Amino acid sequence: MPDLGLDVLFKGKNMIRLLGGLWVAVKISLISVAISIPLGILLGIIMTSKNPLIKAVTRVYLEFIRIMPQLVLLFIVFFGTTSALGVNISGELASVIVFTAWGTAEMGDLVRGALISIPKHQYESAAALTLTPAQTYLYVIIPQTVRRLIPLSINLITRMIKTTSLILMIGVVEVLKVAQQIIEANRMSSPNAAFGVYLTVLFMYFIICWPISMLAKRLEKKWG
Repeated sequence: MPDLGLDVLFKGKNMIRLLGGLWVAVKISLISVAISIPLGILLGIIMTSKNPLIKAVTRVYLEFIRIMPQLVLLFIVFFGTTSALGVNISGELASVIVFTAWGTAEMGDLVRGALISIPKHQYESAAALTLTPAQTYLYVIIPQTVRRLIPLSINLITRMIKTTSLILMIGVVEVLKVAQQIIEANRMSSPNAAFGVYLTVLFMYFIICWPISMLAKRLEKKWG
């Protein structure tokens, strides 16, 4: 039977350390999502404005965040603020800032798309029922928008969890960083440790993301 290097997981507290690193990644994702969803909803509403200046500013922000790789943004926030502004921030805080900015942009675009997808006759029917603009949004537009948004928002959460693997590049001790440390510490005694450890990390991400992805598909099918 081939040596898969799984034995290192049962040495000392290696498995507990991996789980702790996974929690760091999930925690950063959850904090970023919790902040970016309300900000993204606000941004999405603003993006539907007919004001050309507002539309231009929000579009520039959206395209900048989309085009710029998350790793570059992490470097700019973590290293750039230290050198340019003289402000020392932790890797976790830098990660939350970057992922919140990314999540806000993505969520804002989802909200904008959901809002403009509502047929015009919905507004006209609400007006025919003498509903005020506030009542139209509260009782007609928002419920339909939420049904469109929930599956897409859940998918955004899974993308954010997976992308947190980049934060090891700025020294955050998350699951991949812990995996590297375990592999380096056991390089001589377990030369195949890399395969077993990274396979375990892959399985951990799968266990976290697969149920979330299935929930999104189920809701999308139910409300499609």
